[in-house]
Amino acid sequence: MIREGGCLCGAVRFRCEGEPINVRICHCRNCQKAMGSPFFARAPFDQKALTVEGEIARYASSEALDRIFCKICGTRLFAWRRTPAVAGVALAAFDDRNAFAPTDHMWITEKMDWVRIDDGLPQYPGTAP
Repeated sequence: MIREGGCLCGAVRFRCEGEPINVRICHCRNCQKAMGSPFFARAPFDQKALTVEGEIARYASSEALDRIFCKICGTRLFAWRRTPAVAGVALAAFDDRNAFAPTDHMWITEKMDWVRIDDGLPQYPGTAP
C-alpha cells in the first residue's frame, strides 16, 4: 500500500510504502510544543519506506528525535527518530486524512486538562508498550 501527503503550501510531498508500525496519539509536552496543538496524532513508518521531495528543515527536539517541517510554510510533517530509524508521520498531513485511525493514547499524564478522551481507546500514562 502506498499513501501520499504533503505540506500546506505543496512544496513538500511524501510517500509512505507499506503499513505503519502503529497509529497513536501522543499527549507529551514535547509533542504539544512541537506541533503547536494539544497532541500529535501520528503513524510511524520505517524511514526506508518514506520518500520525501521538497525542501525540509529539521529541529533536534531531543537527543533521540528531530522534528521535520516544510522550510516554506512551516507545516510540521514528521518526528524523525534516530534509533530505531522511524519517521512518525503526522496523520493530518496525508492526502487522505482518514487513512489511519489511532489505536491508543500515550503520555496522558501530560495531556492538557481540558482534553477529554472518550473514544474508548487504551490510554497509557507514558510510552505505550
